[in-house]
Amino acid sequence: MSFPDVRVGTALPVLELPLDRSTIVATAIASQDFEDVHHDPGKAQERGTPDIFMSINSTNGFVDRYVTDWSGPAARITRVALRLGVPNFPGDAMRLTGEVTGVDGDAVTLKVLGANERGVHVTAEVTLVPTGGKAR
Repeated sequence: MSFPDVRVGTALPVLELPLDRSTIVATAIASQDFEDVHHDPGKAQERGTPDIFMSINSTNGFVDRYVTDWSGPAARITRVALRLGVPNFPGDAMRLTGEVTGVDGDAVTLKVLGANERGVHVTAEVTLVPTGGKAR
């Protein structure tokens, strides 16, 4: 089983994610990240930011979602390496883009960027392999 029609340079479709306060708080809680800067505006301001901001666990979850939305259910993520940049605040929209950067046998490696109006929020390298069934 492999990913048909996937070559280095293949672009993934763009995904625009509007981020409101509820999304930022709910995804932090869902990932069990109870750090106060992800849900308490006053505590976030005490730490020098204008508002609450998205957690790294939430960002990782959105990167995984973006990749699996593209690959379909017949793929499994085997590696994710990410680096955070500018924060995501309530009212931001994160625009996710991606590109195939490597194909090694059945394994496919992607570069994923998530950006908002201030710049790049996340840069990620994701490797996935087919699990059987019908891959995209």
